[in-house]
Amino acid sequence: MRIGVMVGEVRGPVTVDDLVAQVADVVAHGIGTAWTAQALGWDALTGLAVAGTRVPGIALGTAVVPVAPRHPRTLASQALSVQAATGNRLRLGIGLGIGSMMSGLFGLPVDRPVRRMRDYLDQLVPLLHDTVIPGTTPPPVLLAALGPAMLRLAAERADGAITWMAGPRVLAEQCASGAEIVAGLPVCVTSDPDGARAWIAARFGMAAGVPEYRAVFDREGVTGPQDVALIGDEEQVARELDRIAGAGVAEFVGSPFGDADEQRRTMRLLGRVADGGRVAGQVAGDGRIGGDHADGGRRSR
Repeated sequence: MRIGVMVGEVRGPVTVDDLVAQVADVVAHGIGTAWTAQALGWDALTGLAVAGTRVPGIALGTAVVPVAPRHPRTLASQALSVQAATGNRLRLGIGLGIGSMMSGLFGLPVDRPVRRMRDYLDQLVPLLHDTVIPGTTPPPVLLAALGPAMLRLAAERADGAITWMAGPRVLAEQCASGAEIVAGLPVCVTSDPDGARAWIAARFGMAAGVPEYRAVFDREGVTGPQDVALIGDEEQVARELDRIAGAGVAEFVGSPFGDADEQRRTMRLLGRVADGGRVAGQVAGDGRIGGDHADGGRRSR
């Protein structure tokens, strides 16, 4: 199982220097991909273009860019511009976005989501191949997919699927779809698991009321994000990562959270997993995966 790390606003407000530092920290820990989400501030693709030109040698991914507000020609041009700026290191994760946000913020229709995404892909994929920007290659396209119909579309028409907040039970179901699964979850290596769960419930708890995520939590048999986030000491989180790998996930994308020390511990563990695969049972005597690296980010709680 490959390892990636989320950077940018999902971990809290960031300046351009913060974003570049987070991507550099991913490289320092030997982790293969830095992923970023489209939120309400930073444009994800612009952020990756800037960070990618300043930090060489790491794959970059969006997880994800909502397509509804962007014409396929616009998105193809943006994605290929990132390819030109970064030496073809982009993996383009796209999704329809949360229905209530797309209708509320943009006034866009949200019915028939699978048909809408199929129609969008019919336009986007040829444009990625036919738009001429010298020196670029079309990036792999991955779909945000939580339900079975979108997963089937990802297996049939895209290069993989991206999930967020899906636990091991649901991930095993998703991997059975035939799509290559990139699975994103919050993760915190900590000595205060109860405090970390309270923080994740406060930060991401609204997801439990969003129909798209509520269905995933119900299938997992949990209450909300705090129940699927990977939280605990090094040994506990390593066991959970082994469980996710055993479900058949191709890449785990961790979103580190917590104070500076917790983020450092989290990044060390993710780097160890990226370096050697399974690490449960290999924790050092001091309770931590060894090796000092760059700071995992500013205090975020």
